[in-house]
Amino acid sequence: MDIRSNRRDADGMSAITANRLSDGLVVWRDSQGQWQERISNAAPVPNEEVETLLISLRHQAQEQGVVGVYGVQLSTDTDSLEPVTAREKIRAFGPSVHPEFAPGVFPAREAHHAN
Repeated sequence: MDIRSNRRDADGMSAITANRLSDGLVVWRDSQGQWQERISNAAPVPNEEVETLLISLRHQAQEQGVVGVYGVQLSTDTDSLEPVTAREKIRAFGPSVHPEFAPGVFPAREAHHAN
């Protein structure tokens, strides 16, 4: 069993995530089994099926160009795909700092303030 499983409820849904080998980016498994850069493209998996799926995916990970495959518990309080834990929210949505305090990280925001 994956050590991160202690963060998943017996019920509920999870998204499958990993890091892409070529550049280290966080990726999410979609409904066609492809790896996408946005959690919004992830296919939710019932938690009762996650461990079985992970066993299969871990054997295929390297040939699919990913590493560190695991399941992330999704919140049931929102209509969108949102992880439960702060760590996974940061992996899914980016830095946990306000854009005004992270120069160079949010170029669109800087361009807006330059005008």
